[in-house]
Amino acid sequence: MRPGVLSGLVQNPTGTAQSDALGERRRKQPTVATAVTSTRSAAQSPVGTGGLAGRYATALYELAADRWKLDEVLPQADALARLIDESPQFAAVLQDTRLDIRDARKAVLAVIKQQGFSELIINFVGVIADNRRLSRLRQILAAFAAVAAARRGEVSAEIVSAQPLTTAQRAQLQGKLAEAGYSRVVLQEHVDPEILGGLVVRVGPRLVDTSLQSRLVRLHYAMKGAA
Repeated sequence: MRPGVLSGLVQNPTGTAQSDALGERRRKQPTVATAVTSTRSAAQSPVGTGGLAGRYATALYELAADRWKLDEVLPQADALARLIDESPQFAAVLQDTRLDIRDARKAVLAVIKQQGFSELIINFVGVIADNRRLSRLRQILAAFAAVAAARRGEVSAEIVSAQPLTTAQRAQLQGKLAEAGYSRVVLQEHVDPEILGGLVVRVGPRLVDTSLQSRLVRLHYAMKGAA
């Protein structure tokens, strides 16, 4: 035991001062809710992570960093994003604003607890639910990945596809991005059946839309112009 700690115990045999100090440290330790609140007044966020989603994402990143839990939270945030993309039923609960907030919160937390997510992720989703932002959860997770990429000096590329990318498709896309000069890129994948096929790729301000939906729209206007 360090001398300073020992002398403190000797001078305070009841341990009251030490207990007060520990209690004060616990009170000062940031929670998910206080982290989100304090981040709202942040002067600047990493590029591409502004707005509401960026504030929540930055709060989660900084809280995880403060608690030395980034190695745990980063893969779990990716896993939660995949769960939303791959489970239409779960995504529907998140998006259904007609549900009572208490019922939606209970259902969503039950799912992520069953999936084995950490306490920090569970508490974070709980705060999002309490603030009636469950419909923005997927966007917040995408912003979180972008914050993490920015902190590592990487570029985040948002990819929208009609179906989840295969390993081969993902590797091919990363190769094409590398050829375009984006060697250190992190893919943020979203599934949107409404685009029908193809891809929508956004890297910073650059947008490449090769979706079948966009092609049909362009064909529609081209045919109207020729009529």
